[in-house]
Amino acid sequence: MAAARASGSLCRTRKRAGGGGQRAAGSPPSSARGRSGGSPPGGTMLSRQSPPARVRVCVRLRPGSRGAPCVRGLDSRSLELSHWRDRRVTLRYQFDTFYGDRATQHDVYTGSVQPVLGHLLEGQNASVLAYGPTGAGKTYTMLGSPEQPGVIPRALRDVLQMTREASCSPGAEEWDFSVSMSYLEIYQEKVLDLLEPSQQDLPIREDRDRNILIPGLTERELRGFGDFERHFLPASRNRTVASTQLNNRSSRSHAVLLVRVARSQRAPPHRHHVAKLCLIDLAGSEDNRRTGNRGLRLKESGAINASLHVLSKVVDALNQGLPRVPYRDSKLTRLLQDSLGGSAHSVIIANVAPEQHFYFDTLSTLNFAAKSKQVVNRPFTQETLQAPAARKRPREDPGAGSEDAGPGAKSPPEEEPPEAEPLSSLLPLEQLDPRLVQRLLVLEQLEKQQGGAGRRLPLLSTPRRERVAVLRQLEETRRELQKLKERQKEWEAGALLDKACQPKPLPHSEAPAAAQNQTVVLPLQQVETPVGQQALPSGAEGILVIQRKQGQAAAGAENRAPGWELVPRPDLLARSRENLLARLNRGDAKELQALRHIGGMRAQRILAWRQQHGPFSQLGDLQQVEGMTARHVASFLKANLLRALGCDPPPPPAQ
Repeated sequence: MAAARASGSLCRTRKRAGGGGQRAAGSPPSSARGRSGGSPPGGTMLSRQSPPARVRVCVRLRPGSRGAPCVRGLDSRSLELSHWRDRRVTLRYQFDTFYGDRATQHDVYTGSVQPVLGHLLEGQNASVLAYGPTGAGKTYTMLGSPEQPGVIPRALRDVLQMTREASCSPGAEEWDFSVSMSYLEIYQEKVLDLLEPSQQDLPIREDRDRNILIPGLTERELRGFGDFERHFLPASRNRTVASTQLNNRSSRSHAVLLVRVARSQRAPPHRHHVAKLCLIDLAGSEDNRRTGNRGLRLKESGAINASLHVLSKVVDALNQGLPRVPYRDSKLTRLLQDSLGGSAHSVIIANVAPEQHFYFDTLSTLNFAAKSKQVVNRPFTQETLQAPAARKRPREDPGAGSEDAGPGAKSPPEEEPPEAEPLSSLLPLEQLDPRLVQRLLVLEQLEKQQGGAGRRLPLLSTPRRERVAVLRQLEETRRELQKLKERQKEWEAGALLDKACQPKPLPHSEAPAAAQNQTVVLPLQQVETPVGQQALPSGAEGILVIQRKQGQAAAGAENRAPGWELVPRPDLLARSRENLLARLNRGDAKELQALRHIGGMRAQRILAWRQQHGPFSQLGDLQQVEGMTARHVASFLKANLLRALGCDPPPPPAQ
């Protein structure tokens, strides 16, 4: 017997007439490092970690069409692959389950998929992934036929049945269950919505708890299996398919069905669980020499093979414990971040074809499946708790400290505060965000409907006394704001009067040469000046004025009253900074060059940085632009902010 080399969990043997044997050349590691996607406990978020769960891998063999098969099952877990040149050389694999060509849809579902669905009611994620080459039966495994339904319809039927039984079980009357679905495809590295078809590429985001989200993806609520069929069947026809030489209806995209199961507690502390079920039908890897792809089909095939290659790199990185896992190298792996090395109970169904001409595709699929079963996930349950409402203090018994009061004496009725006005009447609605105003009005309308005629419910579930105190404080704040507005109007009127009394300046060309170098004396404000202080300069009503020390002179202060330093008000300064930031984020090259200390070269660098990194979040980000040091940014901000406030500094002296 001659032994050959093998890798992972497979062995290679050579058979001869009259004897045979095998020798293991290696064994897989006992565990692999995964990545947890949960948030630490604390605040209103509670996270309960579960024991690590290895990714379960099963292999399903499609019935053969013609010729001698190259795959043969040994038992319910093992199979062997015959070499395409010498059939005496075989590769032996062992997985969690092996389904032969006579296995039914029911066998695959009950044996591998149904056991992981129970974790959804515990608030833990689950994922089912169909992998394999084109024409190996992945779509049939996931969808099936009207006579033999696949994994997706069977899983949805069981999930809806589980939520109904859980809501009707003893002690479950305080819980509300809801099930919803979303359906998408990844076509040429674009995430497309199948429930509401459009050409818009949806983004993939990750929240602070490391949960994968897709903003803008359509979500449909499911109250029964009829709702699922009404939404899913039309959406399935929106998936991109095409005909190749190996398959009449070849999937040209990865299809992902997201099922969201939520459980909410009606009574305090209002616990809330959300679990996600991902049912993924991957597009098959393709050999363009056998599929005959040309033009658009060739481009689609390249995108499919590239994403599957990144998927294999992710599995390798998880098994090797590398510090960086390349999830972001592909939209597919980014979406599967919870399924591989994340927080889900994952099942991979590897579909293979028995024909000899599928040998290399089958070999690649079995090698990927052997690597995937070493990946370890770390499921957890994330629970949201609502803050408990403030408890009412018990009333003091007035008879406890009185000798004349008997045990049956009643306490005097508590004085009812006057009925408070609606919150919308105490707020300046015209100055608020329209969306906030709409929510406020809807909340008040809900109060009136639930409270009945002549009675209002406590706003935001607060006690009546606290609500009245808050409303009174709001009323006082509103009066203070009104006083400030009146004072602002008086200041503006005084500033306009001072401006009208000033003489109109002559043009620079008509002004006498001797007068250009003279100090311009501004009219002083007519106020009572304390002893030992100077009068404030005119036009300083809206700015803070600070007196300079003796002997401190400002360079180039010919156009201001001597002895004073003008400092902008904080609100005006903040508004000017916001306007300057908006101009940096929205202005073109010409508008940027109009700013102080920004030339043509720096304007182009700002546009290039903005195109690469997005808009500036704050003015200090200018230091990240090439050629903009902290000193340059400080000079830029000082010049432009003073210019926006009407306090222009003099131009820098000529070099």
